[in-house]
Amino acid sequence: MICELKETGRASALFAGWQDSVVWSALQGVMGKIYVDSLEKPESGAVMLGDFCFLSGSPKSEVIFGVLEKGECTELILVPQNNDWAQMIENCYGEKAEKAIRYAIKKEPGIFDLVKLQKAANSLSAEYEMKLIDKELFEACRMTSWSKDLAANYENYSKYEKFGLGVVILKNGEIVAGISSYSGYGRRINENLGYHGGIEIEVVTREDYRRKGLAYIGAARLLLECEKRGLYPNWDAANKMSVGLAEKLGYHFSHEYVVYKVKKEKL
Repeated sequence: MICELKETGRASALFAGWQDSVVWSALQGVMGKIYVDSLEKPESGAVMLGDFCFLSGSPKSEVIFGVLEKGECTELILVPQNNDWAQMIENCYGEKAEKAIRYAIKKEPGIFDLVKLQKAANSLSAEYEMKLIDKELFEACRMTSWSKDLAANYENYSKYEKFGLGVVILKNGEIVAGISSYSGYGRRINENLGYHGGIEIEVVTREDYRRKGLAYIGAARLLLECEKRGLYPNWDAANKMSVGLAEKLGYHFSHEYVVYKVKKEKL
């Protein structure tokens, strides 16, 4: 049995050392939920937001099984803190847990070539239009399955306006690509990132508009907007194509890490 920890700051020691902005968002109580094995003296816990779940502390099967029950998505991406957690996931779910590799990107404030990014942002063909996500576009993103992740983790536009940021590219008034914040946090967590807040970037392009350079152009614009607002744009890659896009924008690859995808209907 796991319990939701409302006083999220109490989990700081449990998640000390995590370099993920989704974890930082939850610790601040901005967005996401924290579940622990004990409210009085937590030894094991999980941060959950969207389809991601970060497992930390002492590995316990009750936490691993519990988060799948609590999760609202049909599939969860379990991120183990260490090999002990990874082994526990495999022990709990066996072949039902699909092992996968993700790619961490270095967090390096001040490395971006703003002139290069501005040139990229200005290169959008005249047939398209690029806009910052306002209330109307926020709601439009949530209405279609391919674009909903651009805004899905924010309960309403007011929350997005405060902690989120994004751009969309439109053609004939229809959204065809978007680069937005999967999550956001409001103050310093990692001293290397200074005293600013930040966002975790989500990139989505409609299938029939992929491989046209829209993600690169839109991401360049979003990075420039982050620079204006003193936000750090965190990037984490699901595949090598995403790593390539990040590097084109000026990021640097850090390391691979293991995650496990578990579907509720398989259990």
